[in-house]
Parts: sequence; C-alpha cells; structure tokens
Amino acid sequence: MASSTHRMEARTDDLGSSSPSSWVRRSQLLAKEEHTVMATTVVTPDQDAVVSEIFIAAPPERVFQALIDPGQVREWWTSKECPIESFAFDARLGGRWSYDTGHGSATVNGVSQFHCEGEVLEFDPPSRLAYSWIANWHDQPSRRTVVRWELFKSAKGTRVKITHSGLAELPAARKDYRSGWPGVVVLLRNFVEKQPAA
Repeated sequence: MASSTHRMEARTDDLGSSSPSSWVRRSQLLAKEEHTVMATTVVTPDQDAVVSEIFIAAPPERVFQALIDPGQVREWWTSKECPIESFAFDARLGGRWSYDTGHGSATVNGVSQFHCEGEVLEFDPPSRLAYSWIANWHDQPSRRTVVRWELFKSAKGTRVKITHSGLAELPAARKDYRSGWPGVVVLLRNFVEKQPAA
C-alpha cells in the first residue's frame, strides 16, 4: 500500500536461526528510520508469535485512541480484500470486543467472511493493550490466541509494536498474519498521521 506522499516497505523475517542480537539490530534500525514508512515483521524462533513494528509520527495517546475507538477502527482497518462491517470494543479490562467483515477477495482456510472476538486482557492507556483473539479462519477456529499492542513514546512520535502469539500450532494463520500485520500497522499509521486529532 502506498500513498502519494509516503513510500511503504514491509520487511518480514523468520528468526528461526537468528540470535537475540538480530532483535536488537531490528530495534535500532526501526529507531533510525523514524521518518521512513517502514514496518518490520518477524516470526519468533519458536514459531509461536508474529511481531510487527512501525513508527507513527503522533503521540501515544492519539495512537491508542485509534486502536480502541470503534468509529476510528472502522475507518482505518478496512480494505477491498477484507471490508469491515462491524467493530465493537468495550475499552476496559475484561471487556469484550468483536470484528466482522463482509465478503472480500481475501480467503484464508476457505473463509472469506471473517469474524473474530475476544476479551480485553490488558488495558493500560496509552502504552499497552492486549486481548484474546478467536478467529473463524484459523486452522482450529476455537483456539485462543493473543494480540498485544505496546506503544513507546519517542521525541518525534510513537514506536508501535504488535505481538500476535499462540500461533505455534496454527501454521496457516501464522503465515497469514506474517504478511497481514505489516499492512495493518501501515493502515493505522496512515490514518493517525492524516488525522492527528480525533
């Protein structure tokens, strides 16, 4: 995805044979590239998690609001491949959330109309948000995974890190998220940077 003013690159790596120093190098690279439009994505060595990071030129409070406000999520987390129909989010510890799409061009495990839901497991505005994620397109649709957002304030904005864990036994879903989360964080960044105040 690209816009007229920004170039988007996504890097995806499989860290199965990498050392912990690779994580440090990627963090340093991301910190240096605050003004580029870069999403980095790795799969952890144990194949359990997909981790994506991006820099957003906005304060953590603004980014956090875009993650939890249903009206804003419906604006930025949608595409022709996966058109959002509804998003509900009870923004509190123990609150419930859900996401539904219409039929799009994307298909995962034979599913093209997506539904996922879960419970808010961590709620610490504006730095941390985690929720369980149960999705109808997973290899095992009733299997619970966890999505965790971490927002790190910097002098020029926010470094956003999303970790989707619990994927070790869900190879098709892991492959989908490895290519999907970089696009999601770019959509988030594009939305927040174009609408700095909500």
